[in-house]
Amino acid sequence: MNTGFRGYWSLSWLGLFANVIALPFIAYVLSSGAPLRIANLSIAISLAWPSAIVGIVASSGLLAERRWGVILSIVSTSMVIAAAFPYGIIRLLLEGDLFGLSGLCLLIAILNLLALIYWVLPVHRRNIRL
Repeated sequence: MNTGFRGYWSLSWLGLFANVIALPFIAYVLSSGAPLRIANLSIAISLAWPSAIVGIVASSGLLAERRWGVILSIVSTSMVIAAAFPYGIIRLLLEGDLFGLSGLCLLIAILNLLALIYWVLPVHRRNIRL
């Protein structure tokens, strides 16, 4: 595979580390006495933990230079955007903590949007082994 495309390896490793770190962070948010406890639980079970697990598998596939790693990274980043962006907006509107958890969720959503734009580039689907 021609992985000379800029940022492939660094984003693959960054995705692996970020998704591994996300698992205990999600558990910490659930264990805190947040006022949106039911929303935290539903988002964590339905999207946050599954997207982190898919992200770990995707990063492993990317590091093994497999085509399904690119596809799973697109799926994982889309799941994170689907969870973090609306959750961050609702928390921002209800609690107004731009520099707290809502700001962090919005930042995560924006970074994942940039990662999604990177992984959908056609160069990642051309020269990858199956």
